[in-house]
Amino acid sequence: MIISGKEVANSIKALLSEEVAGLKEKYGRNPKLAVILVGDDPASAKYVHNKELACERVGIENLTFRLPAQATVDQVLSRVEALNSDPSVDGILVQLPLPGHICESHVIAAISPDKDVDGLSPANVARLWTERAAGLPGLNSAAPAFPVPCTPAGCMRLLSEAGVDPDGKNAVVLGRSNIVGLPVAKLLLNAGATVTVCHSHTKNLAEITSKADILVAAIGKPHFVTADMVKSGAAVIDVGINVDPVTGVLCGDVDFDAVAAKAGAITPVPGGVGPMTIAMLLENTVGCFLRRGPARSTA
Repeated sequence: MIISGKEVANSIKALLSEEVAGLKEKYGRNPKLAVILVGDDPASAKYVHNKELACERVGIENLTFRLPAQATVDQVLSRVEALNSDPSVDGILVQLPLPGHICESHVIAAISPDKDVDGLSPANVARLWTERAAGLPGLNSAAPAFPVPCTPAGCMRLLSEAGVDPDGKNAVVLGRSNIVGLPVAKLLLNAGATVTVCHSHTKNLAEITSKADILVAAIGKPHFVTADMVKSGAAVIDVGINVDPVTGVLCGDVDFDAVAAKAGAITPVPGGVGPMTIAMLLENTVGCFLRRGPARSTA
């Protein structure tokens, strides 16, 4: 089974469009997302453009602030603070990566937790690791009372759409980044899975991954996960975005053709987790709008 993130994301956007229209009618305004883009990195610029198009599609108001690559950390922080103080702005996203002279953690920490649509601020990271709420927007009625990181949330939604319940299953996460690996491991734990996090120092890696009912690959190495590393019938979520060094074609961390013949469910690259990240960003923006109290958050 190939899990189409594109199809799931389109379904989510259609539902969000209806929800946002209802919010506009009820509260007199649409949710608003502000994005800060520093520099002219082509990949970041394209990603921000895609976010703008997605916001337009569902009716979320979007503001993009473009700062030069030479912008100082104080200039970026000043923009963040202005958006924190703007009652009409519901969500703030600082596009990563930032230029090397700007400390990313410093900037992320400056974002108000109740507007942190990426779920990466220290307060929201702490809540993810100290609370056991299993809910995610759209999964059940126990949605968390804080933003959850978008890509990990997207991974969980894809498992749900594929009919894969993590409860009682063995899950292996390849990668321990703060953006994907660690938060998706915690979400799997919340959902009742027994989770192993593997990384560059893990020994006997194939032995570990071949026992996983759920395998999440997020290490940034093209075609790293081969068929011999995967349990027959496993659900494989490929978060990797790489360029094949031979063909120059976009590919994931998983050797898709070989693994797809063995897995019970698998996400492709492109068209898998990628579209879900933006869909979850839109859901987080609507969630921030509702949690902040729309009647009080007008300009």
